[in-house]
Amino acid sequence: MPEDTDLPQATVVRRSRTRISVVWIIPILAAAVALGIAVQRILSEGPTITIVFKAAEGLEAGKTLVKYKDVSIGQVTAVRLSPDYSKVEVTAKIAKSAEGLMVEDAKFWVVQPRVTLSGVSGLGTLLSGNYVGIEVGKSTKKQRTFIGLEEPLIITVGQPGRSFVLKAANLGPLGVGAPVYYHSLQAGQVVSYSLAGDGKAIELRIFVNAPYDTYVNAGTRFWNASGVDVSVGAGGVEVRTESLVALLAGGVAFDTPAFAAQPEPAAPNTAFTLHGDRATAMKQPESISTRYVLYFDESLRGLSAGAPVTLLGLTAGEVSNVGLDIDRATAIVRGRVEIVTYPDRLLARLSAQQAATRATLARSATERHAFMQRLVEQRGLRAQLRSGNLLTGQLYVAFDHFPDSPKAKIDWSQDVPVLPVTPSTLPDIEAKLTNIVTKLDKLPLEAIGDDVRRALVSVDQVLGNANNKTLPELNATLEETRRALAAADALLKNGLHTTLNEVNTTLEGARRVIATADGVLKNTDATLLGPDAPGQQDLRDALQEVTRAARSLRVLMDYLDRHPESLIRGKAADRP
Repeated sequence: MPEDTDLPQATVVRRSRTRISVVWIIPILAAAVALGIAVQRILSEGPTITIVFKAAEGLEAGKTLVKYKDVSIGQVTAVRLSPDYSKVEVTAKIAKSAEGLMVEDAKFWVVQPRVTLSGVSGLGTLLSGNYVGIEVGKSTKKQRTFIGLEEPLIITVGQPGRSFVLKAANLGPLGVGAPVYYHSLQAGQVVSYSLAGDGKAIELRIFVNAPYDTYVNAGTRFWNASGVDVSVGAGGVEVRTESLVALLAGGVAFDTPAFAAQPEPAAPNTAFTLHGDRATAMKQPESISTRYVLYFDESLRGLSAGAPVTLLGLTAGEVSNVGLDIDRATAIVRGRVEIVTYPDRLLARLSAQQAATRATLARSATERHAFMQRLVEQRGLRAQLRSGNLLTGQLYVAFDHFPDSPKAKIDWSQDVPVLPVTPSTLPDIEAKLTNIVTKLDKLPLEAIGDDVRRALVSVDQVLGNANNKTLPELNATLEETRRALAAADALLKNGLHTTLNEVNTTLEGARRVIATADGVLKNTDATLLGPDAPGQQDLRDALQEVTRAARSLRVLMDYLDRHPESLIRGKAADRP
């Protein structure tokens, strides 16, 4: 078939691109917005941290907040046990604004109500619930896992003041939060404590607030201010304590003694010794000290290291050690007491006129030895144990003069010279008291008591009978005496013509009255009417009445002898 060249030829035409449909615009925009929100959320979201606590008391996911300076900076998102079940892992989401606080030396703890002897904290959580507190550190290295503290921080970062270390033999009543005092003002507190590296002491870290920290220098002394310090002196009993808190919870006090130098303030973390009390801490160091040994052949019960050593009643040193000395050859066991004397204490008491003597003895040990030798040889200076307290039985060493003591000499060639001693008077006193107690024990106290009871019963019965019989007789006698006196008085006042025979009769009656009273008294056993007898006062009154009656009769007789006419005319004063 012939080819038709007039037919049209097919050609390839490239298809043009179609435009995006309007329908897809909305999903694309939604995806873009979602992506933007996600990116913004990621960029604005803070870090997630994990805090490991020993216990999570009061912490709840979705409720418990993380606060810094009472401002919420995050929230707890999960609370779970650690893989080994020994601790609690708390996950918290922190705000982006607080991301810079999550550094390696940041501290976390659970804030909850705490009541201790040193104070009350966390009361605000009673209504709001427990929360996680944070204290920022100084590091710049970021961290996301932390170990929580068991106790809240006492000293915050940036708080003005300085930390110091105190070394003590034991902790005593001190604890974290115990106050630190300066002149009875609270100047700081105990931050922490731990066992020293050698295991022989306790190290306490304290923080002294500004401006009190400027008063801590190399010469400052620290002491335990816990409890009550009681001292008895000539002025009476003195009781000292820093505060009620120190009395209950313990405390530390510090001061700089007057004799110490006043250098620049001590550097932070300087170590000091914590003394047991103020007296020990503020004691002035001795420039001169001399050691001696004393041997006693008596009991050392009540004598201990630290007991005072006196010279003529003035403190001259202290006991440094109490022990024994054994002589194997003679099998003699005796007490060995080491003492330390401080010559400066005694030399300081010399008067100004003896300044030369004081300077010589303070400068030369040879002069001090020679002077001590003269005291021992010529003045009979001896050491003696004496009682310092009768209630506690504490003893001390007293040096005094005993001129009648045997001669003695000090061997100064020994490393520690031995001083002579004299027996104490305490054993003699104890022996006498023992004898007295023994004699008292032998007395038949029960038999004596029974005899006294029987005697008292007998006396009471006799006195009762004597009172019942004697008092009525005395009353009758006194009544008869009064009638006789009344008759005599009427005779004189009325001027009756009474004969002398009537007067004699009246007098005779009075004599009988007196004789009757005397007989009554004689019939009364005098031993039953002693000074303390119940009827003694009644008998005394009766005798006084009889005496007055006799005196009146004597006056009447004397008057009639001088004026016999008064029997007819009456007394001159009564005549018309």
